[in-house]
Amino acid sequence: QVQLVESGGGLLQAGGSLRLSCAVSTRTFSVYAMGWFRQAPGKEREFIAGISRIGVNTYYKDSVKGRFTISRDNARNTVYLQMNSLKLEDTAVYYCAAGIAPTHTVILDRRGEYAYWGQGTQVTVSS
Repeated sequence: QVQLVESGGGLLQAGGSLRLSCAVSTRTFSVYAMGWFRQAPGKEREFIAGISRIGVNTYYKDSVKGRFTISRDNARNTVYLQMNSLKLEDTAVYYCAAGIAPTHTVILDRRGEYAYWGQGTQVTVSS
């Protein structure tokens, strides 16, 4: 069973930075494309960033492009989300997810393509 554990969430002021980590327990981390989703109160869970199996390709939702960076360390079975210039509207529970990708260049951008999910970590941005 693949398990994902997020960490790094917290409360901070607008304009600040935070780095989320997601540790994945599996012997085959490199077969998984990884993604970060978030869910704000009263809203649906949305895909905000994705990275291919060995990090060749990345994708960002427009609302976070230029502020967030997704990366992965396959030697440590960990994916990261560096979040800079945080805004009030970034407040949400952030989830990492893993899905088997057919090639090393594919990014999975649909919720249903991800088979494994973390428990989520809260990020709250205040004014």
